[in-house]
Amino acid sequence: MSNLLLVDDEPRMLDLLELYLSPHGYTCTKVQSGKEAIRAVEEKPFDLVLLDVMMPKYDGWKTCEDLRSISEVPIIMVTARDQKTDIVKGLNMGADDYVTKPFDEDELLARVKALLRRTSNADQIEVDGLMWDGEKYKLSYNGHFIPVTPKEFAMIGHLMRNPERVFSREHLIDIVWGINSETEGRTIDSHVRNIREKVRQTGFPIDDYFQTVWGVGYKWVKGTGSTSS
Repeated sequence: MSNLLLVDDEPRMLDLLELYLSPHGYTCTKVQSGKEAIRAVEEKPFDLVLLDVMMPKYDGWKTCEDLRSISEVPIIMVTARDQKTDIVKGLNMGADDYVTKPFDEDELLARVKALLRRTSNADQIEVDGLMWDGEKYKLSYNGHFIPVTPKEFAMIGHLMRNPERVFSREHLIDIVWGINSETEGRTIDSHVRNIREKVRQTGFPIDDYFQTVWGVGYKWVKGTGSTSS
């Protein structure tokens, strides 16, 4: 059973989302502001957040940005604004997907299920102090939190779970963004640079592990201190 956090300033919309989701085995926590959402995520782990954009004062953009600074929990933006610029803005701020109002119940459920599938690897992998925790959506080195985005988290987790295997950019796009995504290979390269820089700043020798296989893709080199559970 997955725990979902529903964030919307309109009680009727929260009730509607819960009505759609609860019969499918999802446990829903409802809050009516961005600040309440931040407190909720700080207090307990959630598997996914459904976040409304158009909230007064503390809107969905700000909430998404602040959530992403403390957690890698998957976020679906729920918005009446379907302009491409708004969608891109949400994705760039750390959201994983979006649903536009009025939404179709089947589409909403499909998007929730798809995102949970991509992020449901509830395991732990430790490599010489670098810990990938799929259950808590947390990457850390010697206990220090590393603020990677959900897609960066999914990518490094996939590589760490499959050491010594070389993955093409196309494969990583399918795993992280989903099949039929229009994401380009250079986006993978950009995410790889970001991951390396963030982890490198902690002192972990990321370049010894996260390696480029020129002309093919990327791989994770298994370390002597690797463990998984």
